[in-house]
Amino acid sequence: GVKTGIQTVGKNGPVLLQDVHFLDEISAFDRERIPERVVHAKGAGAFGYFEVTHDITKYCAAKVFETVGKRTPIGVRFSTVGGESGSADTVRDPRGFAVKFYTDDGIWDLVGNNTPIFFIRDATLFPSFIHSQKRNPATHLKDPDMFWDFLTLRPETMHQVLYLFGDRGIPDGYRFMNGYGSHTYKIVNSQGVAHWVKFHYKTNQGIKNLPVDKANELASSDPDYSIRDLYNAIARGEFPSYTLYIQVMTMAQGETSKINPFDMTKIWP
Repeated sequence: GVKTGIQTVGKNGPVLLQDVHFLDEISAFDRERIPERVVHAKGAGAFGYFEVTHDITKYCAAKVFETVGKRTPIGVRFSTVGGESGSADTVRDPRGFAVKFYTDDGIWDLVGNNTPIFFIRDATLFPSFIHSQKRNPATHLKDPDMFWDFLTLRPETMHQVLYLFGDRGIPDGYRFMNGYGSHTYKIVNSQGVAHWVKFHYKTNQGIKNLPVDKANELASSDPDYSIRDLYNAIARGEFPSYTLYIQVMTMAQGETSKINPFDMTKIWP
């Protein structure tokens, strides 16, 4: 077979399913579109580095933090959450903030969002929650009844709802927002002493958000606004940066804390 013609029986005959070139071509074509992820389908990525500025070896023995000044290559992906891959960047929605550290010990993924809390604390509810944010399967339309039914029937969502519908609900691109690991992690030092920790990325560009009217206008005039802003800023040499902070709790403090330190609907004091 050849790329410009399929093998047939004679000039006008039926197609022969022995043309391996055609079979390879059509099989590759049928599989070249990878189904989009169910959440965080649309995003933008960039590579950079993480540099240690403070000594935290008394808390953590990981090599990525071993010496002040050490640099580790990273990849970062920012994203919206609920929309499809063709949706607008300026919708009122949490933003994903996922960092991949290429450490001496291997790859360390620290996923997160631009909010320190989340809608739910019970992971069993996650599929139902996401379904409420998606299109109604009967109409293939966004359904505010599904959206608000879930939120109003689950009072633990209120903290995140207030955050989402506040000023920070529509960040001005990805450069002017914070990131949070959200979950509580356990870190161990070289003596085997463990601590609980939260990770916070604070933007060095300052917080900047979009007014509702401007966000709605951009949704139609420039739906890829956040991707374009990040790409163009990097192309101009205006590299965005964030400072990584840790919030530390001892094992004893975790035992006596008035709030559950593992409840992702709450922040630590």
